[in-house]
Amino acid sequence: MSRRSALGQARGLGSAKDGTGHWWSQRLTSLALVPLSLWFMISLAAMAGADHATVVAWIGSPTVAGLLILLVTVTFYHAYLGLQVVIEDYVHGEGWKLALLLGSQAAAIVLALTGVLSILMILFRG
Repeated sequence: MSRRSALGQARGLGSAKDGTGHWWSQRLTSLALVPLSLWFMISLAAMAGADHATVVAWIGSPTVAGLLILLVTVTFYHAYLGLQVVIEDYVHGEGWKLALLLGSQAAAIVLALTGVLSILMILFRG
């Protein structure tokens, strides 16, 4: 026995079966950001007053570069997920909604790639 109305069944309306995965992605990325952000803030505080060469050498460490790449990618993915929910909930015009979703996804990808490539350039500066 279905709980959907006859009209809902006729139109095929109902759950898109996508909300749970999105919800879990938001929770997992936020959980990952807690230790990564704490590590980053503590590391920056420890290097307060350090010169440019010291910071570049720190970023050039493979472990640090890997953690920074993880921080950048998870941050932008988490931001995109949150922005997607806001756009889907509060933008009602389908054209605007699609444009904003595509624009925010493109911005997140471009900004994340810029951050990752910057870290890699420092890591492999030769």
